[in-house]
Amino acid sequence: MSRRRLIAGLISAVVVLGVVIGVALTIAGSRHPTPAAAPQDRPGPVLLVPGYGGEGSGLLPLAARLRSQGRLAEVITLPGIGTGDLREQAKTLGAAAKAALARTGAASVDVVGYSAGGVVARLWTKSYGGAALARRIITVGSPHHGTDLAGLASALDSASCPAACQQLSPGSSLLGALNRGDETPAGPRWVSLWSTNDQVVTPPDSARLSGALNVVLQDVCPHVRVEHGELPASPLVESIVLADLGAAAVTAPQAGECGRLR
Repeated sequence: MSRRRLIAGLISAVVVLGVVIGVALTIAGSRHPTPAAAPQDRPGPVLLVPGYGGEGSGLLPLAARLRSQGRLAEVITLPGIGTGDLREQAKTLGAAAKAALARTGAASVDVVGYSAGGVVARLWTKSYGGAALARRIITVGSPHHGTDLAGLASALDSASCPAACQQLSPGSSLLGALNRGDETPAGPRWVSLWSTNDQVVTPPDSARLSGALNVVLQDVCPHVRVEHGELPASPLVESIVLADLGAAAVTAPQAGECGRLR
């Protein structure tokens, strides 16, 4: 074969390969299209997701405050009081979101996930269509990268550490898949709040979420002490959540605003 024919053959092969790759990327994009972002100036109903082992009563004061501001707010009930498979909990959140949209005719929902409820919200967004339905997602004291307490419970007695407990252990396969790539998928705006006093989510900065607006309560009020169970009813947390669920863009509160927010 002449050198000219060899070069021509190589060029043809490169062209064909480029076409094949282009077609493959087009097909992949059509299977997983980037969802259109919900209108940020049109707040819809708010769904509040309880944490591990919680029946939702701890979120009732926050729901009441949201309603006092004219928002529709619902604390959803999770199967097995939040101790079962987090993926099943994410499906429950998805069903609640679709029902709320059908009932209200809103364009989107806002989600507040407390503790493990924030992980549930992320699973729903990443794997169950939530990115196309959520306008804003706020997580409060959520173990996005696991908590050492769950890891210890799983290691000492796995039989007494239910599915969600094992899934919240650092390095679990569920968290590995959830945190692989983009931690905050396109669509909703993301906010993560947490307290350095948290003794349940350990270390507390497991709540740090890449791509989100991360708010450490002690950066706003340096001397405030808020432990894990106190987060949902904290006036500081409530004020930040209400502000970031409004029609304006999400913004980080400043230290000078501590008095106003509390």
